[in-house]
Amino acid sequence: MINNLQRMLDASPFARAYRFEVVSAADGKCAVRTPYTPEFDRPDGIVSGQVVMTTADVAMWLAIKTLRGIDDNSVTTHMETHFFQSARQEAIICNAEVLKSGKRRSFGIARCTNEAGDLLTFHTLTYSAR
Repeated sequence: MINNLQRMLDASPFARAYRFEVVSAADGKCAVRTPYTPEFDRPDGIVSGQVVMTTADVAMWLAIKTLRGIDDNSVTTHMETHFFQSARQEAIICNAEVLKSGKRRSFGIARCTNEAGDLLTFHTLTYSAR
């Protein structure tokens, strides 16, 4: 499963800029690592919130695919993000988990940390199949 998810990301033009790495995947769960890239820095070496939010969104997208299959066409319909602390010139790791998946909707949470395990952000996400 991990290899299929990684191949899909590697083939995606939008995902290439972030260089996402699938760390783990299981039914309804996925962990994604986004390496540090200075192009996404804000002043003072703070990693842009866009990087953290995109990492969470991708981790959830892949977690849903572990349940619905690689060809699932679900898209984000709602995302709420809480920022607790900034990442500074460091990689982001995001663990996403689908809490409920119905016929057309999936709902889950994602937690992004730095590699030391410090909580950076917490997200709730809703996806709908198209």
